[in-house]
Amino acid sequence: MNKAIGVPNPSVSVVSDPQLADVVAQQIENLLSIGNYDAVKMLLQPVQPVDIAEAIGSLPLVFQAMAFRLLSKDEAIEVYEYLDPLVQQSLLDRLRSGEVLELVEEMSPDERVRLFDELPAKVVRRLLTELSPSERKVTAQLLGYQSETAGRLMTPEFIDLKEFHSAAQALTIVRRRAPETETIYSLYVTDRERHLTGILSLRDLVTADPEDLIGDVMTRDVVSVRTDTDQEEVARAIQRYDFLAVPVVDLEQRLVGIVTVDDVIDVIEQEATRDLYAAGAVQAGDEDDYFQSNLFIVARRRVVWLAVLVLANGLTTQVIAMNDVVLKEVVLLAAFIPLLIGTGGNVGAQSSTVVIRGLSTQRIQALGPMKAVGREAIAGALLGLLMLVVVVPFAWWRGEGPLVGTAVGISLMAITTLAATAGAALPLMLDRMGFDPALMSAPFITTATDVAGVLIYLRTASWLLEHMHGLAL
Repeated sequence: MNKAIGVPNPSVSVVSDPQLADVVAQQIENLLSIGNYDAVKMLLQPVQPVDIAEAIGSLPLVFQAMAFRLLSKDEAIEVYEYLDPLVQQSLLDRLRSGEVLELVEEMSPDERVRLFDELPAKVVRRLLTELSPSERKVTAQLLGYQSETAGRLMTPEFIDLKEFHSAAQALTIVRRRAPETETIYSLYVTDRERHLTGILSLRDLVTADPEDLIGDVMTRDVVSVRTDTDQEEVARAIQRYDFLAVPVVDLEQRLVGIVTVDDVIDVIEQEATRDLYAAGAVQAGDEDDYFQSNLFIVARRRVVWLAVLVLANGLTTQVIAMNDVVLKEVVLLAAFIPLLIGTGGNVGAQSSTVVIRGLSTQRIQALGPMKAVGREAIAGALLGLLMLVVVVPFAWWRGEGPLVGTAVGISLMAITTLAATAGAALPLMLDRMGFDPALMSAPFITTATDVAGVLIYLRTASWLLEHMHGLAL
């Protein structure tokens, strides 16, 4: 795979546009319908592989295999790696056994492993036995690492040099091995036992004197990750140091692979999607496209959290029922319940969102957990004060007296402060316990603050009512 390099063919005019795939797909379908295969080949010639992949994925199933077969061998391999996993599986079912084997054999190891992760175990075992011994060994090695780690994400296709190589010798090695290597922009230096000892860029190598030794021009301070490093940590390392690739070492510090920036982009998208689903209290699978899933599967994923939230909201009903005396005496109190719990839920959701994002980017560590919670608590109190200016006069006017306005004002301050504190503290608590902080989603925070907000409001109103009755006596 050479996606990290991304060098287009200079002999053609390259066209790339996010909306291009839809146009190309429609033209491909029209041409295939009338059997004009040569026109399809000409149409696809100036189009980037990623756009071809998206166009093929948009075609009806009957045309997908037809369009794919019109690609040259090299182009087909590159386009296949960009295809959606569901389209990849569909093509495997429709292509002849020999075509499938050749396609899988020529894929880069990391992309092959991702494909195998999507396929049924029976199909994976069959394809593994049909691979060449060298490719089978590499694929089995990557499959042996835990999912979502650097070992599973990496590719073993990299260029390693020795310290005793001259710059001229190293350039010869790079030229010879470049065609089958993931990226040549970062070059790694290893000793006789393949321990990682240094790194240099292609720029460093090209600008070095031909007689200089690699050991003299390389950098010995190398940032690396281990095979068991979580993929999110790998993404952060590449982002932090602006790497095109990061080396992966085993427990004995032997260089076993590299993770490239294009693979990290996929990880970031996957993790962001997972966090967004969690924030919306949607239990979504990582492998499936949510919008292509069966409706019953969609409902099953969402009903789990909804059932929990319904049960939790039952506590709100119970709190209201327990305070029916004060509501019967001052019916207007009920009119402000939606305003208060809605405000509390929104403030809590805002706090949980910024804290979860801060944990994801690791920027909250500089502030510290306790300071972060305190900061959000103060922010909640300030928000409550700002809203008092509008809400309390209106509640005072509607209630034709101080009772409702005072109850709403005190409760609003307490609820916004409590909601902001809980919205910040609960994700941090989950993170400290080793769980995903995104599990403390906005709907959960909202439900919790609903219960607490109604209780605070009605108990405050009840206390004020008793106090006012005492004064009257």
